[in-house]
Amino acid sequence: MARRRFDPTRVPGPEPEPETPSAGAVTEAISVSELAARIAGALAGALPARLLVIGEVGGFRERTHWYFDLKDEQAVVSCVMFAAAARRAGWTPQDGRKVLVVGRVEFYARQGRTQVYVESIEPLGIGELEQRFRALCAELRALGWFDVERKRPIPTYPGRVAVVTSRTGAALQDVLVTMRRRFPAVDVAVVDVRVQGEAAAPEIARAIRWLSQNAESLPGGPIQAIIVTRGGGSLEDLWAFNERVVAEAIFECRVPVVAAIGHETDVTIAELVADERCATPTQAAMRLTPDRAALTEELAHLTSRLTNGAIRTIATGRDRLRALKRRPAIATPGFALRGFGERLQTCRESLPRAIQGRLTEALVRLEKASHRLSRNRPEAVYAARRGILRENGRRLRQAIEARLRAYVPSEAGLRLQAAWLAFAERERGRVTNLARELAMVGPMRVLARGFTVTTLVGGGLVRAPEEVVKGQMIRTRFATGTLDSVVSGAQAGDALLPEPRLESPPPRLEGHPRPKSQSHRVGRRLPFDPGQMDLFGRTR
Repeated sequence: MARRRFDPTRVPGPEPEPETPSAGAVTEAISVSELAARIAGALAGALPARLLVIGEVGGFRERTHWYFDLKDEQAVVSCVMFAAAARRAGWTPQDGRKVLVVGRVEFYARQGRTQVYVESIEPLGIGELEQRFRALCAELRALGWFDVERKRPIPTYPGRVAVVTSRTGAALQDVLVTMRRRFPAVDVAVVDVRVQGEAAAPEIARAIRWLSQNAESLPGGPIQAIIVTRGGGSLEDLWAFNERVVAEAIFECRVPVVAAIGHETDVTIAELVADERCATPTQAAMRLTPDRAALTEELAHLTSRLTNGAIRTIATGRDRLRALKRRPAIATPGFALRGFGERLQTCRESLPRAIQGRLTEALVRLEKASHRLSRNRPEAVYAARRGILRENGRRLRQAIEARLRAYVPSEAGLRLQAAWLAFAERERGRVTNLARELAMVGPMRVLARGFTVTTLVGGGLVRAPEEVVKGQMIRTRFATGTLDSVVSGAQAGDALLPEPRLESPPPRLEGHPRPKSQSHRVGRRLPFDPGQMDLFGRTR
């Protein structure tokens, strides 16, 4: 069967209030039990048997049954959900969750409390305070206020600690008792502020900023650390420590801050921004004060180690001194000197014999080296090899003369000599013809027939009148010399007719003999001569 959606219009309104006597009328005195019964009856008559209420969960506690507060911005009501109904819920509420509860309102006379007995509970989302808490956490995390790298180290042995909390709260007493028990030498400066309500957050922020600015100049000594703390409570009770102004004051504080807000399960933004977070005020006091008993025990242990070390060092030194004293060199110094004197006398006696022996050995080696050198001196070696060379030369000349006397030129050798002489004569004539033909077609032969070549004085051939301007220097080359002149004017004329080109030879008829090649008239091309001039007088 589907659950019906909640309709606020169907909730019955309160019944008409009965007429009450005026304030000044005298009424009959009743007992507390009767008053409680009347309150319960009034609630039962004014409210329906089952109500649907929407609110935000706060102060959730699970002790077999569920105990929590249901709240909005203006009011808070206590709720209880028994174990049987809690098991049917299928989930566990958390602080800050927005829920829809179904239940009845009753007055619990034994404790004088009016509370809602919840039969079922359904989640609707995140409450407004929880949304604000998460949004501010995301913003400050993006700014780096929660980063571990930027947090300052907590002093190990602080001389003075400031506690920012309410003077009437139990948290202050926990801090003072713990610090007095653990290390009474630590001085405590209490800064009384409000820790709950709308004015609490600005007051806490002002106290932290004031301590940061005056930490070194406070009467009684400088402040080395600050504890920001308060006891447990609901999310609304702790909300002052979730405000941005408090987080900003802790972030900008120049003194290390330890925050311990509420119980271990409570998490506030002030704790996340602080240099160190502690679960309870007692733990914060323990973090900032060393344990006197542990320090005393450690000091005794160090004293014992130091004493034992000193005793062992002295005993070791004494034993070494006794051992040195028993040595002959220390006990009787003359004994050591007597041994050195004996060694010196032995060396003095053996030194001449050693020197004589070494000299004898050196002389023997010198005689052997002189004998080897006399046998292999350069004059003797060169004389022996010179004689061998003369003998080999004589034998070689005799062999050559014998071979020449026995040699007779053959007929083939005579023919080869005649052919070579004929070939040389033919090549000499061909070279002469080629030189004559080259002289006939050379550029100097063209200039000798009356032609000239015009160039610029700086270099470059002049091929047309348009290539020179008036007043420009030009140079004309003749067969017998050159002539420099200045251009007074240039005028273009008719171009010479190009030299007619020979058509390709007619095709040879079948059966006609091929004309003889005239390559014998041209001959071979002479090698290139760098000094040879071209047709226009430039060297190649």
